[in-house]
Amino acid sequence: MGLTGVREEHERLPRSEIVYAFLAGIFLTSLTLGNVVGITKFVDLIWFTIPVGLLAYPVTFLATDLISELYGRRRAQLVVWVGFVMNFFMLLLMWLGHYLPDASGVSGAATTFDSVFEYMRPNVLASMVAYLIAQTVDVRVFHFWRRLTKGKHLWLRNNGSTIFSQVIDTVTILTILYLSGGLGAEIKSVAALVTLMFDSYKFKFLFALLDTPLFYLGVYLLRDRFQIVAVEAAA
Repeated sequence: MGLTGVREEHERLPRSEIVYAFLAGIFLTSLTLGNVVGITKFVDLIWFTIPVGLLAYPVTFLATDLISELYGRRRAQLVVWVGFVMNFFMLLLMWLGHYLPDASGVSGAATTFDSVFEYMRPNVLASMVAYLIAQTVDVRVFHFWRRLTKGKHLWLRNNGSTIFSQVIDTVTILTILYLSGGLGAEIKSVAALVTLMFDSYKFKFLFALLDTPLFYLGVYLLRDRFQIVAVEAAA
């Protein structure tokens, strides 16, 4: 197929489906990156210390809120399930790479790969349980507030769903990692665990507030300016 044919195929795609693919891609990339880097490193921000994987994770809530607003609950829940399955697929590929024999003299950083895998494995398993629960709650609470306010007050359903669901996410994932020994030697007591939960949630709470302008901008550009509204979302 020549360049003209590719352009014609592209032009036949509805704009709404192209935007949906990009939002889903942002969601899946952020989710996967967060699980790969996970707790391999902790970083000091101004007010708190958080796992580096947490930097990408709040973006997933912004993406699902935009999908919920523009395309409806079923499309948002579909992305949540796809992300759940794909992360186990990623874990399977990493597992194969870890257990297949090393080609000595060719591998550039085999020990680094194995170290990342060892950190990533409990992180993915714990985060996927927390993720499925929290993202499902996020989607459902978002639409609860949408129905209650009759489609008004974007800020309420954006913040109300994200802030609540991220409490569930934070407590669930860090509790599982703590009980499985996946938080490392630095988090050895319940007091240290609670401090980490508090710091992690402070970051997520702050991001939830800061992403409100981004949510409004996304809705304005995609729905109000480009008229991207799915049938379910419009109902």
